[in-house]
Amino acid sequence: MTTLTPALTDLAILLRPGDDVVVATRDLQSGATVLHDGEPLTLAQSVPRGHKLAVRAVPAGAQVRKYGQSIGLATRDIAVGDHVHTHNLGMDDTAREHEFGTARVHLPAPDGPPRTFQGYRRGDGRWGTRNYIGILTSVNCSASSAKLIADQFRGPLLDAYPHVDGVMALTHQSGCGLVPASEGAQIMMRTLRGYAAHPNFAGLLVLGLGCEMLPAQSLLDGLDLAPDKVVRTLVIQESGGIRKTVRAGVEAITEMLPAIDALRREPAPVSELVLGMNCGGSDGYSGITANPALGHASDLLVAHGGATILAETPEVFGAEHLLTRRAVSEEVGQALLRRIDWWQSYAAHGGGSLDNNPSPGNKAGGLTTILEKSLGAVAKGGSAELAAVYEYAERVTAKGFTFMDTPGYDPVSVTGIVAGGSTVVVFTTGRGSVLGCKPTPSIKVSTNTEMYLRMAEDIDLNAGRIVDGTATITEVGEEIFEKVIAVASGEQTVSEELDLGQDEFIPWQLGTVT
Repeated sequence: MTTLTPALTDLAILLRPGDDVVVATRDLQSGATVLHDGEPLTLAQSVPRGHKLAVRAVPAGAQVRKYGQSIGLATRDIAVGDHVHTHNLGMDDTAREHEFGTARVHLPAPDGPPRTFQGYRRGDGRWGTRNYIGILTSVNCSASSAKLIADQFRGPLLDAYPHVDGVMALTHQSGCGLVPASEGAQIMMRTLRGYAAHPNFAGLLVLGLGCEMLPAQSLLDGLDLAPDKVVRTLVIQESGGIRKTVRAGVEAITEMLPAIDALRREPAPVSELVLGMNCGGSDGYSGITANPALGHASDLLVAHGGATILAETPEVFGAEHLLTRRAVSEEVGQALLRRIDWWQSYAAHGGGSLDNNPSPGNKAGGLTTILEKSLGAVAKGGSAELAAVYEYAERVTAKGFTFMDTPGYDPVSVTGIVAGGSTVVVFTTGRGSVLGCKPTPSIKVSTNTEMYLRMAEDIDLNAGRIVDGTATITEVGEEIFEKVIAVASGEQTVSEELDLGQDEFIPWQLGTVT
């Protein structure tokens, strides 16, 4: 038998007093003996880094607690020293009690002078963090033409305009065959119009085919665009086909470039920032390091008067009661519960359930049930009161901490957040994500040092130092906050250095296609 001299507290993390499990901070071998509360504890099975080790016996059918909350029911007797995972832990469908506004925290205003970032002032009063030209397609039939136009502005043609961040084609797989009044068509329209109005676009070319159900002009009709946003519209059938449309599109954007390049950054209060928060490729450390650190950064921005957006409704399922307790009103809390109910019906209609999540990668990283994943995911929201709940791609107008209903699939979720007006995104990952989300910069934060070292060229900041013992949640949260300000002011993220983010524009497709 191998004897480990350190105490269990040096090898694993107990998140809340009374929890039944701890999280291993390194690979622990079967048969090893450690000291727990001064008594020897022998590991019955090997426990990989990031996975759970039982420190209390739990009988079959009883709840297993982590974060002070149930993460599932034991499917067999669990002994002290057992590895706790999919082989002995299942879903807990026990009904949760929902309170409203019982745990509201009003964050005090921070000390010191107001913080600022260097942004682009738009004519509608909003502030951009980037200065892009977008080619917005009304239908998939105009996607290839949009890409052909955008490709002309890679390299020398754009080098003469250093204050233009790029020309990007926003293409998708829809726009026709939709029932215009359907929920799916409304979501698509809301997404496209949200990008059209986004403050990170100083110029816009709207490109349609001519016979689609969502015609190009419909993306602009009644839309409250900034008066200084340069907008042009082209329709392929009216322009004489693809070649003539591409030439006309290149000419239109070339005419925009001097005026857009003349725009300059100027000081703006950080209260004008809208921070989108997402996670993907999560692991057993997500709820311990990167997510609570991002939650601290969210609280800092909210305290400065800014707005933050939590999303991924299927990944707050099981932890929604923690959010309703923070709602500013019962109406806001009920709005979140209605979206949870919608998702449960939606999943059941497709023959599934919300516990189909976590993904195989999440499970390999130590997450077992959606309850466990959700409890870690909501940590991104910090402690501020929940000010508002929005539908997918709906414009976020409230200040403070908010929630947007999105799927859990990363690019679809982030597309909705950006459509809602997010001007900076922070994306946490434990397994490794390479997500970009033009026109909004994406700051990626790793949950563990091992993955950060392996993918250092794809990650902006390492929160794994929290488990390593070289930094605290507060310290990393402050680093994220400062990184948000720096990136909002023009500092490039690693995904921007690689020119990522055009292909990750993926609106949520829902509803009947005829």
